[in-house]
Amino acid sequence: MNYRAVETESEYVARLETGADWRAEIESLANEVEADAAWFQALGAVQDAEVWFYDQDDCTYEAVEFDEPLEVASCVGNVSWLDGERFAHTHAVLSDPDGDALAGHLNEATVWAGELYMRVFADELVREYDETTELDLWL
Repeated sequence: MNYRAVETESEYVARLETGADWRAEIESLANEVEADAAWFQALGAVQDAEVWFYDQDDCTYEAVEFDEPLEVASCVGNVSWLDGERFAHTHAVLSDPDGDALAGHLNEATVWAGELYMRVFADELVREYDETTELDLWL
């Protein structure tokens, strides 16, 4: 296990803009407040979504698209550096009108309404390629 202590530098709350991309809004806040590492939680609703599932045998993402309104029952993730840019690693649990849950890596979604809490860390986090999982993971 690779771990280290982190210190909190600042905390923010934000309202995501209706019609914007959910993950891009998180990255926009991270850029605006110069968050080189952060943890976030969010909730709300989206008009559509693309959720990725990682196939551990093939080491590839499989996209699952939803073209319908969904509730964001839970959204959690982190911000770190990836390929020279701030990247919001975003996972979400979404629910449809029947209350059925859909979950995974939230690649993109159109915001209907969203509220975000972000805790920024004092030191940056950087992602690097991990040969075992073929994913970009924290150092």
